[in-house]
Amino acid sequence: MPDLFRAPPARVRPRLWAWPLAILLLLNLTATRAAEAPTVVVEEARETEIVRQVPLSGTVTSAKVSRLSAEISGQVESIKVDFGDRVEAGDVLLALDSEIGKWAYQASQAQTEQLRAELSDARRRYQDAQRLRKQSSISENEIQLRKAEVEIKAAALKRQEAEEQRQEARFARHVVRAPFNGVISDKLTEEGEWVDPGTTVLELVGLDTLHADFSVPQAFYPFIDDNSRITLTLDALSERQFEGQIDAVVPVNDRSARTFMLRVLFDSIDADIIPGMSVNGLLQVSGGRRGIVVSRDAVLRYPDGRVTVWVVRERDDDEFQAIERKVTTGQGFDGLIEIREGIEADDTVVVEGNEALEADQTVRIEQRDGED
Repeated sequence: MPDLFRAPPARVRPRLWAWPLAILLLLNLTATRAAEAPTVVVEEARETEIVRQVPLSGTVTSAKVSRLSAEISGQVESIKVDFGDRVEAGDVLLALDSEIGKWAYQASQAQTEQLRAELSDARRRYQDAQRLRKQSSISENEIQLRKAEVEIKAAALKRQEAEEQRQEARFARHVVRAPFNGVISDKLTEEGEWVDPGTTVLELVGLDTLHADFSVPQAFYPFIDDNSRITLTLDALSERQFEGQIDAVVPVNDRSARTFMLRVLFDSIDADIIPGMSVNGLLQVSGGRRGIVVSRDAVLRYPDGRVTVWVVRERDDDEFQAIERKVTTGQGFDGLIEIREGIEADDTVVVEGNEALEADQTVRIEQRDGED
C-alpha cells in the first residue's frame, strides 16, 4: 500500500559559492600553463640579396722581390745576414774586400789636396804680378801667362775632385745594402768567393707590400665588383682572421685551368706573415638574385635528412604557438641561410630554445638583441 503520508524529497539548491571557486581554479590553471610555457628567442625572416661564398686557396707573395748583386768585382769578405733574417732599408748585408779600393780613394784624396795647394799658389803669383804691373815692373805677357796658369790649375782641380768622388763612390760599392725593408729569402754566396757585377748574391723580399694571390674559377668573374668582400686566414695563424681588399683582377691567368688571378691586399700586415705562406680566402660575391634568409641558429637538421624551422604564430587567446615547418635551404653566408621553400618573409622564427620544442606548443617569446 503506497505510503501516502511519506514526505516529498527535499529539492537540492545550487551552491552559488562554488562558481567563484571554479573560476579561480580555471584562472590559476591558465596562469600555471603560461608559467610553464618555455621562453624562446625569435627574429623575423627577411628578404635580401643572396650572396655566394667561394672558398679559395692561394699564396702570400710580395710586390717587391729583389735579387741583389755587387756593383763591382771582388772577393766576399763578410756576409752580415743569413736566410730568414729581417732587415731594414740601408742595412749592410754583404762586404767585399775593400783594401785596394781604400788605397785608391786615399791616393785620390791626396792628389786633390795637392792640386788645391798648387791652385792657391798660382793665384798668389797672379795677384803679385798684377801689383807689379802697376809699377811697370813686369810685362803684360807675363801677367797673361800667370792668369792662364791659374785657369789650368783650377780645371785640373775640378777634374781631380770628380775623380775623388768616383773613387769614393767605387769604395762605397764594396758593400751591398738593403734597398728596402724585408726578409732575406735566399743566400747564394759565401765568404771567400769571387763575385762579379750582375751575379746574384742575396734575395730580398719586401714585407711592406704583402698580398695574397688566388686562382679563381672563371665562372665567378662576372660577379666580382666593388661590393665583393673577402676574408683571409692562414694555416700558420689559424686563430687570426684578416679582412682583404681586392686589388687586381686579371681576366686571363691559366687558359688550361679556366681560372683567373685575384690579387688581395691585407687590411693589416702582421709581423708573423711572410711570403710563401699558404692563405685561405672566403670570397663573397652577389648571387644575382634575392631570397628569404634566416639566422643559422633557426635551422635544425635531423639525422634522417629533415631540415626544419620553428615558426611562432599568435593565437586568438593572445598566446603564442610554435609550429615546426619543413624547409628547403639554399646558400649560406654571414651567419645566414637562404630558405627557398617552407616559410615566407616576415615570418617569426625561433633562433634560441628551438631544440626542445614540441608540436603546437605554447611559448613565450623574446626578441633577439637588435630586433625591434
